[in-house]
Amino acid sequence: MNPPPDRRPAWQREGHEPDYRFSLANERTFLAWVRTALALLAGAVLFDQLATRSPGHPYVSVLAVVGSGIAALLAAAAYWRWRGNEIAMRHDRPLPGSKSLAVLALLLFASAVLVTLALAGLV
Repeated sequence: MNPPPDRRPAWQREGHEPDYRFSLANERTFLAWVRTALALLAGAVLFDQLATRSPGHPYVSVLAVVGSGIAALLAAAAYWRWRGNEIAMRHDRPLPGSKSLAVLALLLFASAVLVTLALAGLV
């Protein structure tokens, strides 16, 4: 009987299997990023619903679009960070750095400022 075909991507068949504890820690980090993306998406849906109930406040719609865009970026960044870390661990290299954290933090900061100004009635 033939063994089942290995359906993993080529990068997962390279190098050596890392210690499962590190792989699981990497996966937990990925899932934390995905949870954050889902929370942002839920917030964007909330802002969208608020926008339909309070016409004349276009910034609420902008917050909905920005929130969903950040959620999409965060989900994509989560995968690429997880993949990059797995590849580095398979080849005994240092974990890669990422500029996505700074970009996402800046986007979240700008969104939080906008929400604060909106709640204070300044926008």
